[in-house]
Amino acid sequence: MPREQGRKVVSTNRKARHDYTIIETFEAGMALMGTEVKSLRLGRASLVDAFAHFNGHELYLHGLHIPEYVMGTWTNHTPRRTRKLLLHKAELLKLEQKSREGGFTMVPLSLFFENGWCKLELALAKGKKSYDKRQDIATRDANREIARVMGRKNKGMDD
Repeated sequence: MPREQGRKVVSTNRKARHDYTIIETFEAGMALMGTEVKSLRLGRASLVDAFAHFNGHELYLHGLHIPEYVMGTWTNHTPRRTRKLLLHKAELLKLEQKSREGGFTMVPLSLFFENGWCKLELALAKGKKSYDKRQDIATRDANREIARVMGRKNKGMDD
């Protein structure tokens, strides 16, 4: 059977972009068990409570929920186990240095398959305050209104 080509998104964390200001993103591999991969290929995962944390000089993902594989036997995985993330050493050092600074956290944005390999888009992020969220919503609404007015003007439907 030929290897998969392209990118297939399994799960996204839309709330992360609302709650955090994304500073930089990284693409990381994950150390997974066979039944976890099979469950992910069925499109089942939740990134809602997930976060990355250093243990020593290694990066681990906590809180990722991958449900048990339905056709699995006694070899099935536990749904919320801690999973090791695989990054280049330079990226790990950069993330470790930034995470030691105050206010930065590592949040997963999406989980996907790329050319048959399971990958995680990890973001170095800073938490937003409530007034930042309100400002983002106001900016988005203003841009939407501008686009709406320009669309009407281009169609010749002036008010």
